[in-house]
Amino acid sequence: MKISELSRRTGASTRSIRHYEEKKLITPVRLDNDYREFDESAVERIRLIQFYLGLGLTTEQIAEVLKCEDAGPVEYEFCDDVLKTYLEKADEIDSRIRSLEIVKQRLDEHIVQMTKMMEKQRAN
Repeated sequence: MKISELSRRTGASTRSIRHYEEKKLITPVRLDNDYREFDESAVERIRLIQFYLGLGLTTEQIAEVLKCEDAGPVEYEFCDDVLKTYLEKADEIDSRIRSLEIVKQRLDEHIVQMTKMMEKQRAN
């Protein structure tokens, strides 16, 4: 299938698909006219890439995950690196959540202070 069809079927823009190719996440066949030709497996591959991007992984991290998945269950040692990537991403997200909770608490406190000040002004 051509890149436009792959884009239509996956919802990924043609620009994104070209980017995935540049990052070696997908590999089309090049025809004589230099057009890209994708097989049916590219649809699922793009969906996987989109899933991992949604988890916040970088394209470099996704490349490692996909290599592990492509290797199958034989390469357990290699897949330990993928687990490490997942754990690091989870820690990063936890850290960001804690930071956002602090910011939210400060904002809530500021809202309470401003509300009290405004009520005081209205009362005068």
